[in-house]
Amino acid sequence: MTHASMLKARRQNQKHKREIEVEAKRVKREAKLAVAGPAVKKEKIKKEKVEVEKAKPTKVKKVKLTKEEMGRAESKKGKADAK
Repeated sequence: MTHASMLKARRQNQKHKREIEVEAKRVKREAKLAVAGPAVKKEKIKKEKVEVEKAKPTKVKKVKLTKEEMGRAESKKGKADAK
């Protein structure tokens, strides 16, 4: 036999072995399923939705400016207009 034909025979043997192993696993799996019996579906339990209350934003009261602060603001406006 040539080296190539020996390799080919080896590969075929490996392939055949693999097929036998796969088939054996499949039969074993089917037997296990048959022993377990028909599958029973679990009932789904619906969870009740809990509504989360949204926090209402607190309103901030506007504070009136004092006379001093109003004077400063007006002087800044005057300077900006002059430019």
